[in-house]
Amino acid sequence: MNTNVLELKNLIDGFRLSCQTEGKSPKTVEWYISFLTRFAGFLERGGMPAQADRIDRTHIRAFIRYLQTEARTPHGDAPLSPATVQGYVRTLKAFFSWLEREDYIATNPMTRVPIPRAPIKIINTFTPEQIQRLADVCLRSNGIGSRNLCLLLLMLDTGIRVSELANIHLGDVDLDGGYITISQAKGGRERIVPVGSLVQKSLWKYMNQVRPEAVTPMVTRLFLNKSGLPLTKNGIQQMLRRYGKRAGIDGVRCSPHTFRHTFAKNYLLNGGDIFSLQKILGHSSLASVRIYLNLFAADVKKQHQRFSPVDNLVATSRASLVTGLQRRALLGQKMAPAKDTMAGQSTATSNPWRVGNMASPERRT
Repeated sequence: MNTNVLELKNLIDGFRLSCQTEGKSPKTVEWYISFLTRFAGFLERGGMPAQADRIDRTHIRAFIRYLQTEARTPHGDAPLSPATVQGYVRTLKAFFSWLEREDYIATNPMTRVPIPRAPIKIINTFTPEQIQRLADVCLRSNGIGSRNLCLLLLMLDTGIRVSELANIHLGDVDLDGGYITISQAKGGRERIVPVGSLVQKSLWKYMNQVRPEAVTPMVTRLFLNKSGLPLTKNGIQQMLRRYGKRAGIDGVRCSPHTFRHTFAKNYLLNGGDIFSLQKILGHSSLASVRIYLNLFAADVKKQHQRFSPVDNLVATSRASLVTGLQRRALLGQKMAPAKDTMAGQSTATSNPWRVGNMASPERRT
C-alpha cells in the first residue's frame, strides 16, 4: 500500500468523512479530529512514526503518559483532567478500530491498552431551597420572568440538554398528550420526553399569553427573546448564571447541566428506574445512566433507610405487638374490679393480660 495513504494526517481526514457519513454529531466529529490532531503532533515532535501501520502500543502509552503529566488545556495552563484523558483514549480506540475495519492496519495496537481510571466526581445538584430561590428571582423579573420560569421548570422536569431546549419548535410541543418531541437531539436520535401537569400549565401560559410575536412567520422556535428572535444556547446559559448570582446560589454551578443532574437524581429518588431515565435523558447506553446510581449513593441510602422492606416489616410487627399489648392491658383494667371484689387481690397481681403473665382466658382458674 502507498505509504502516503498510511500517513496519519491523511487517515484522520478519512476518519472525519467516515464519522460524518455515519451521522455522528458535528460536535463529536470536532472532538475526534481535535484529539487525533494532537496525537499526530505528539508523534511528530517526538520523532515517532507517522504511518499508521508503524504505530504500536509503546507510542500510544507514551502519548497517554504525556497527557497525564505534561499536557495542558488548549485555552489555559491547567493540566488535563482524568476524564479528558479518558476521552483521548476512547478517541484513539475508535480511530484504530476504524483503521482495522478498513484494512489500513493488520493489527490494532489499542486492543490491549485499557482506558485509564478516573476518580468518580461528586455531582452537586440543586436543593429544593435553591430551586425556590431561583423561581422567586424569575417571578421578580419584569417581562421575561414567566418565560424564564417556564424554562427553569422544563429543565427541572425533563433533564433535557440546553442545545435541545433551544431547538424546540412550537410543533414539537403536544400539551394534550403531555410530551415534547426532541427532534434535534444529540446524535440525531429523536425521542419523546414526557412533561408533568405543572409544566404543561406553564407551557400553555407562555405559549398563549407571554411568548412575543416572532420577527417573521418562519421563526417557529418555542422560546424567543424580546425581539422575537430564537433564544440561543448561550443566551440560556448566561441567563442562568445571572439568576444564580441574584438568588445567592453557592456550592453548585448554576447551569443547564446542573438541572439535568438534579432531574436525574430526583427521578431516581422518587422511584424512577434507570431504563426509563435512559430514554428520557437520551443516552445511547445504560453505562451513562448507571453513574447516577453511584454518584447519588448517599441519597439512595437515605431512601433505603426510609423504605427498607425488612425495617418497615419489623416496625409494623412491633406496632402490632404494642397495640395488642395495649388492648390486653385495657381489657385487664376493665376486668380488675370484679376480680378484686371476688378475691380481694390488687389489680397489679390479678391482671392476667399484663406483660409477663400471658396465660389465656381459658386457662385461668
